[in-house]
Amino acid sequence: MAIVLDFEKPIIDIQNKIDELKKMSEASGLDMENQIQTFEKQAEDYKKELYSKLKPSQKLQIARHQERPKFLDYVELMCQDFIELHGDREGMDDRAIIGGLAKIDGKPVMIIGIQKGKNTKENLEYNFGMPQPQGYRKALRLFKHANKFNLPIITLIDTPGAYPGIKAEETGQGAAIAVNLREMYKLSVPVVAIITGEGCSGGALGLGVADRVMMLEHSYYTVISPEGCASILWRDASRFADAAEALKITSKDLLEFGIIDEEIKEPLGGAHTNYQETADNMKSAILKALAELSQLSVEKLREERYSKFRAMGRFIEG
Repeated sequence: MAIVLDFEKPIIDIQNKIDELKKMSEASGLDMENQIQTFEKQAEDYKKELYSKLKPSQKLQIARHQERPKFLDYVELMCQDFIELHGDREGMDDRAIIGGLAKIDGKPVMIIGIQKGKNTKENLEYNFGMPQPQGYRKALRLFKHANKFNLPIITLIDTPGAYPGIKAEETGQGAAIAVNLREMYKLSVPVVAIITGEGCSGGALGLGVADRVMMLEHSYYTVISPEGCASILWRDASRFADAAEALKITSKDLLEFGIIDEEIKEPLGGAHTNYQETADNMKSAILKALAELSQLSVEKLREERYSKFRAMGRFIEG
């Protein structure tokens, strides 16, 4: 049974009425096509209006939707000849970060992403999309491999944050992310990053230093989760909706602030309603970005990447 978000319930109520009318029409033999079409148009109009005016807290729910496409779904729908590359060469293969060689429309790329599960068993395997230091080191190994063989890099980001466990801290979580930030600046190949769901804190940024940073329409990108922010500011995680509003976590806000470069449209209702359409939209955005970036020299590519991130934020000196 499909998961229904709380703000979607009016749409479901209308759909239930449509289903009832269809059953009545079949059972009685009466022609109720006009009434059915009226309700269907009402449902469609309401849905369009609803999704055009979503609050940040509602986008948060869509970004975390259990049925939302995961990294491997996008790889299957966008790529050909994917070959996964395992391990950090120090003894562990963190399954929260998956990457490998692939082709997109025949163009060889290195594609790396954060994987979540669709059920409890998968979430345990992928650690709920929370990478450990070994995952970031694996990603760094793949970045360097791509750089050596002149392959563009695509990263797909969907994480509530890097794993906060004691073992992760003991094995250098902060250092692993920091090294990735430094080394991604130095890459001589085009890098495209897309926030596909959740983009939280350094866990997201560890794969996010790119020449083009994009977001799916109903994803979010933030320095801290709204619940974490509310817990700090108000000692009350239930005020996450207020925090989501204040943090400016949506693609439209971040596009306006210059944090991201592009918003990628999702099907009406969210990416989980049509995997193929979402993947096609992402693929078009990736190919367009790579075509533009391929025109730049290595020096220009690095210069623009560095300047892009240095220009973020506003400072007041007192």
